[in-house]
Amino acid sequence: MFYGLNKTIKRILPKQLFYRGLLIVATPIIILQITISLVFFDSLWIKTNKGMTRALVSEIKTFVDAYEREETNKDYIIGLFKNNFDLNIKYEENLEIPKHNDKRWFSPIDRSLRRELKSRNLNYWFDTTSYKTLVDLKIGFKNGYFQFFVPKDRLTSSSARIFAFWITLPAILVISIAMIFLKNQTRPIIKLAEASEKFGRGEDVEEFRPSGALEIRKAGFEFDKMRKRIKRHLNQRSEMLSGISHDLRTPLTRIKLQLALIKDKKIAYELSEDVNDMEKMLNEYLNFAKTGAEEKTEKFDIVKMISNEVKKYKDININLFSDEKILFEGRKELLKRCFNNLLENSMKYGDKINIKLKKLRKDLIIYFEDNGPGIPENEYENVFKPFYKIDKSRSISKSSVGLGLSISSDIIRSHGGKIELGVSRLGGLKISVFLPF
Repeated sequence: MFYGLNKTIKRILPKQLFYRGLLIVATPIIILQITISLVFFDSLWIKTNKGMTRALVSEIKTFVDAYEREETNKDYIIGLFKNNFDLNIKYEENLEIPKHNDKRWFSPIDRSLRRELKSRNLNYWFDTTSYKTLVDLKIGFKNGYFQFFVPKDRLTSSSARIFAFWITLPAILVISIAMIFLKNQTRPIIKLAEASEKFGRGEDVEEFRPSGALEIRKAGFEFDKMRKRIKRHLNQRSEMLSGISHDLRTPLTRIKLQLALIKDKKIAYELSEDVNDMEKMLNEYLNFAKTGAEEKTEKFDIVKMISNEVKKYKDININLFSDEKILFEGRKELLKRCFNNLLENSMKYGDKINIKLKKLRKDLIIYFEDNGPGIPENEYENVFKPFYKIDKSRSISKSSVGLGLSISSDIIRSHGGKIELGVSRLGGLKISVFLPF
């Protein structure tokens, strides 16, 4: 029960730290303001209005009684109440008092006035809305009625508006100041998150300067240390692979020169084939090392880029399904290398390839489908491991060292995406590339 309630509350609460902090600050202030307002309206404003309304109704009742008992000079009574109590009174003879249709139950003035008039057993009708500063009140008397024009300040206190203003203004001021301070406190966290996301995509992060509270600064310093360690490790890996590959090229060149001097052409041909295979392997090692190379992001049409790469192969069995222009921000050359690897992988084992681009709300999905032999489902995870090869029908090329899919996976992950494998509608392998917008 409590778990479900907790889950529901979590779903309702805001997700961002700024709005959660604002909620923590604003909620007590709003609750305090509401409590003070209720206490004020209940103990002061409503009781004050009730006393003022009761005094007015008592004056009206006194006037009606005095008017009824005075036999000679009734105008004197009207003038007396007008001068002393600020009541404009007019007697309408032989007219019926209107029926009261509008109850206005939500108005404190109407409720108080209605309650007091009923308690004095008076036949009444009143209107508090037609005039801005006056209340039109009619009291039945004999075959007519008295019409009273009463100032509204006789029924209600103007301190309510002043109180509402002074209690609302400080609350707005305090919450506004809190929003400014919260914004300043959450800005370093947002910068840290943006730097982490940028670094996770493999982009170059400028010198990160931690700021904000002590805990946020500490997290920023630790992130910067981690970033430098990872960058140093990647550089060491790239330099090591590049150095090994470069050093091996020298003896390979010497071997090629010696092969040219061998008179037995058959032996020379066989040895040169092995040398070519070794050279291809070295090129793959170099490509693998280059996946950690720095390259700036740019915005480009990814459909046009894939279309240009497809045209290079001049293969009528490669079909691209996408007429829409899709702008994507990323490292163009790395993505080009990734898609070339996937295309060559599909062309190596199949003779028909379909490429389809699908744009979703937050992701771009690119499908590569071929009609080759496919990959067993239990090998889906293994083929992305460096230097891993399946010893079956897909191990056709002896010169391949099993780095193609590993390089492609590294490139896509550096853009914050992922690669998934499955069975295509053509009967072969389906490669799904997910890239976030």
